[in-house]
Amino acid sequence: MRLTEDHRAFRDSVRRFVDAEINPHVDGWEAAGRVPLHDLFPRAAALGLLGLGYDPAYGGEGADHSFEMVAAEEYGRIHATGVAMALGVQSAMATPSLHEYGTDELKQRYLAPAVAGRMVAAIAVTEPGTGSDVAQLRTRAVRDGDDWVISGSKVYITNGAQADWLCLLARTSDEGGYRGMSQIVVPTATAGFSVARTFDKLGNRCSDTAELVLDEVRVPVANTIGVPGRGFQQQMGQFVTERMFAAYSAVGQCQYALDRTRAFVRDRKVFGTPLAGRQYVAFRLTELQAEVDLLRSHNLVTCETLMAGADITRMATVAKLKAGRLVREVADWCLQFHGGAGYLEETWTARLLRDTRLTSIGAGADEVMLQVLARLDGLPA
Repeated sequence: MRLTEDHRAFRDSVRRFVDAEINPHVDGWEAAGRVPLHDLFPRAAALGLLGLGYDPAYGGEGADHSFEMVAAEEYGRIHATGVAMALGVQSAMATPSLHEYGTDELKQRYLAPAVAGRMVAAIAVTEPGTGSDVAQLRTRAVRDGDDWVISGSKVYITNGAQADWLCLLARTSDEGGYRGMSQIVVPTATAGFSVARTFDKLGNRCSDTAELVLDEVRVPVANTIGVPGRGFQQQMGQFVTERMFAAYSAVGQCQYALDRTRAFVRDRKVFGTPLAGRQYVAFRLTELQAEVDLLRSHNLVTCETLMAGADITRMATVAKLKAGRLVREVADWCLQFHGGAGYLEETWTARLLRDTRLTSIGAGADEVMLQVLARLDGLPA
């Protein structure tokens, strides 16, 4: 797959947005522990960034998936990964199921405002003690007439403290394991909903990551996304887009970090000569660039395969696994080559090292990716 002039023009517009509307404010947002999403999202929506692949009937751009890939790569240039994650949750994690399976009424009420940046969305799956084991999900939605009455709690919810609505996964029947779950749109202004706390994290500090409590929250059964009882399957599809967002943005992060580090080692003199003249430094950066090139090529093929309508479960799993490991490695070596300065919080390498560690945990840990791949290969993982 080759990118066109339209892709390059779009990339330039996203880069200008990142450089002008985001990066100048990142340090303040990191210190505050929150990005003002209700202020940022309408500006992102003005460029179409919150609904690139969505139906124009709901404010989307109707673009193919390759433009979502380009945008995610450019988000890798944001000086704090927490901002990129907030944008990704809105466009690639909390809204895809609603766009694909929701009724017209539900999409008009919740998807269109999210695409326009007027509403902030969050995806609520993970629960205390369950982690990646979605089969152990305990939040329940019990039908009472035309309503669901929902009780339970969710943790590690990105955008959770600012969300206007949740794409929530809950049990709606007594079937166990992966059966009997449904995705439900839950407005956070509903009685019984509360934000219990936000977390103090190692990295992604500007991303408000919350614990949510639902105490007999009553929402219409009409807020169910798709078919009741098929929520797990729908969520697995939503996880695929989430994992590709992570892989695309990791390429952007790696490329940006390597470009900055190459410029640094060319200027930094050690024992009278540029650090770039040391063969090991030059070779290690070159090896890392080769790995980034390979991941980018894999992402391009995966994007093309998705656009052709084929199943990309395996390809997305490989991409997510490789992205999580590679971005950590790049961040570590970039810090190393900056020496003592790289270890200081005032140097960009320190934040990068902290932020990128999450990539191997969120949206399915490395171990889960390996388990998925082992099973696809016929191994009893």
